[in-house]
Amino acid sequence: MPITAVYASLLALFFVYLSARTIRLRRRLGIGLGFSENPDMLRAIRVHGNFTEYVPLALLLIFFVESAKADPWLVHILGVTLLAGRLSHAFGVSRNPENFTFRVLGMSMTLAVITLSALYLLIVTAA
Repeated sequence: MPITAVYASLLALFFVYLSARTIRLRRRLGIGLGFSENPDMLRAIRVHGNFTEYVPLALLLIFFVESAKADPWLVHILGVTLLAGRLSHAFGVSRNPENFTFRVLGMSMTLAVITLSALYLLIVTAA
């Protein structure tokens, strides 16, 4: 099984968890659409939304890195960093009050994966 598939699967399970958590909160609060000025609902929506905004691109880039025959250790480092970054971000944003250390760490890790993967691919394809 390709390495990226392992991380895609783990992140997919985390996505399902975030989705279920958001749905449960909507039911508990009786909020069908939007966030009704509820800060907890807004946090859950943004954790879920931020995941959907960044993870697909990051996984696609990791897949391309793996397809470019990168060393497996590099693909694992990128995958672990993305997974840890998303867990850290979700934890930080979900706290009330928000834990900015975990939020910033999570976004930094996610953006590092995207940046390093893109640079790797540019260098490898230019050679």
